[in-house]
Amino acid sequence: MSDTITILAAKLAEDTMKVMDETGQDRFYVEVGDVLGAASQSLEEAFLTEIRVRLAERKARQFLIKRLSDHRSKVKAIEKQ
Repeated sequence: MSDTITILAAKLAEDTMKVMDETGQDRFYVEVGDVLGAASQSLEEAFLTEIRVRLAERKARQFLIKRLSDHRSKVKAIEKQ
């Protein structure tokens, strides 16, 4: 895959995630992918990969934050005893 496609896909994914966050449309990236697919299948594939990676990272980060928060709550409860 060319550097141009990778760079464009990453930037488009970043911008798409911002729109999704602001509008609350969590499947907006599918629509963007459809538009890309009509023009460039290579860019569509790279874009969807970038989106999936970002969504997976976001989900994992939320899991980590929750787990650490739960742990800290348990520690505080034990310390109060």
